[in-house]
Amino acid sequence: MSDLAETTSKTALRAAALARRDALGAEQRAAAASALAARGLPFQVAPGSVVSGYVAMRGELDPKPLMQALAARGARLALPAIVARDLPLRFRAWAPGDDLIRGQFGTSEPPPDAPELSPDIMLVPLAAFDRLGHRIGYGAGHYDRSIAQLRQSQRVIAVGVGFAMQQIEAVPASAHDVGLDYVLTEADTFDFRSP
Repeated sequence: MSDLAETTSKTALRAAALARRDALGAEQRAAAASALAARGLPFQVAPGSVVSGYVAMRGELDPKPLMQALAARGARLALPAIVARDLPLRFRAWAPGDDLIRGQFGTSEPPPDAPELSPDIMLVPLAAFDRLGHRIGYGAGHYDRSIAQLRQSQRVIAVGVGFAMQQIEAVPASAHDVGLDYVLTEADTFDFRSP
C-alpha cells in the first residue's frame, strides 16, 4: 500500500471509529471507566512504578479511575505534555487533585515546573485498534515517537485504552508505527506480547 493510500485508509478508519465512539452515552462511558478500574492491569505493578495516563478528551475512555486505583497501590502517576509537534512527549508527575494547565495543542497537562518522570507503563489513548496490537491514534505520531524513544533505553509497557467498539479488523501499519503490548477495553484484555 502506498503512503498516500495508507494515510487515506487510516483517516477513513479513524473517522468511522471516532463516530462510533462519539455515539456512546455518558452512562456507558462512566460504566466503562469503572469496569476498567475494577479489573485493573493484567500484570503486577510494583510500588513506585511510574504509570503515565492521559486526561480524557474528545470522548476517550477515561483512565482516571484506573490511575487512581493504581496510585492507591503505590504507583507514581504522570501525564504527557506535548512540547512540539514532531517531538516525543514529556511526562510530568501528577497526582489526583493537582492543577493542570492547557497545553499548546489544547490538551490538559501538568505545568512545566512539575518533575519529569520516565514511565514504566504507558496508558495510551486510541481511535481504533486491531487484534495484532496496532493502533490508530490521532495522526500526529506523538505516542509512536515516545514509545520508540523510551524503548531504546528501558523496558516500557504500552497499554492501549479504548472502548470495545473501537476494535477494527485491521489497522494499516507503517514502519514508524509502534505496536502495543496490551489493549484494555471495558469488556476484554488483549495481550499482544510474544509468547
